[in-house]
Amino acid sequence: MQRFVWLLADESVGPWSDRESLIEAAIERGIDGVLVDQGDVHRVRRLVAGTVAAFHDSDDASVLEVAEAEGPPVDVAVVGKGGEGDGSRDRPATAEESGDLALLNDLDGPTGAYVVIDGEAGAELARWAGDHADYVIIRRTDWEIIPLENLIAEVGSSAAVVAVVDGPDGAKTAFETLEIGADGVVLETDDPGVIAATIEERDRSSGTALELSWAELIDTEPAGLADRVCIDTGSMLDPDEGMLVGSHARGLAFIHGETADGPYADPRPFRVNAGAVHAYVLVPDGRTKYLAEVRAGDRVIVANTAGETREAVVGRSKLERRPMRRLSLQTDDGDIIELLVQEAETVRVHVRDRGAVPVTDLEIGDPIAIRYEDIPRHFGAPVEGEMLIER
Repeated sequence: MQRFVWLLADESVGPWSDRESLIEAAIERGIDGVLVDQGDVHRVRRLVAGTVAAFHDSDDASVLEVAEAEGPPVDVAVVGKGGEGDGSRDRPATAEESGDLALLNDLDGPTGAYVVIDGEAGAELARWAGDHADYVIIRRTDWEIIPLENLIAEVGSSAAVVAVVDGPDGAKTAFETLEIGADGVVLETDDPGVIAATIEERDRSSGTALELSWAELIDTEPAGLADRVCIDTGSMLDPDEGMLVGSHARGLAFIHGETADGPYADPRPFRVNAGAVHAYVLVPDGRTKYLAEVRAGDRVIVANTAGETREAVVGRSKLERRPMRRLSLQTDDGDIIELLVQEAETVRVHVRDRGAVPVTDLEIGDPIAIRYEDIPRHFGAPVEGEMLIER
């Protein structure tokens, strides 16, 4: 699931000059959208290319009408601020008596409901809102009274659940609650560093966890010259991150990024020296792609040694003829998978109990981290029930 982070940039932040500076800082760090007051919609539209959500003021003209008069309409009109949602008006006894819900039904386009959860009445309003709004934005004041997981279970099937948080720890909790997690968060902070850390948590939480296993190195030898591909990403790689590459789609080996200091080359912490042109690399949606076909602008899966993944954009693929080494690996059930990589100290695979080991220093018997999935593939997509043999 692709999570999202919106920045809360309403009047609580301060004067417009402060809100503008904070929005600009958030845009620079990769924010997905903003939640603002309806009076700011026209000037926010000049800054933000992503989602613009705005609090609807029931005592004023429709936020959609205001936006249409002064620029493109908002993406999400949000009710509840200054109303039943935040407790400014008494919560109704039934959904039929709710002015907020009636207002939602009157608005055109995507809508959101902002609800402060401070007891059962707020939780009930959030549940009702799930049947009327596209987004239910929850601000929690008491974890014990109304656990977030209950609301995700009850509301999440009909509306996107969005939690108001104050930083990456809150975002992590929201994204991981009930396994499914919240769809997004509204971030309440004036600290650009907190914004950046929350964006990083979004990227981590949006990835799919992969199960990595071990395959024993049973043979390795020089393979002569071949065309190999380096993938340079538009983001920096952590020391425990790399990509999953292999000659056989069913078994992809973990190859570390060039993040380590070495005697022959400086670190290139955006690069994975991936393998020969024929090899597969794991890309989003569980697909694979030939290394020869990877181009700038493509997206690839970056994984860490725990199997946590994120997407990265390719800035450049670099093809050069280089001396290569063949690695032959055997899984626990006896399957043999192959890997053809450049014979260089900068190419490192992940070995159990040894960490990142250059392919030039491998020993027969080394257990190497792989992603194993014995499913045939056609044009990079898994195909159940088809006979396909790769040797």
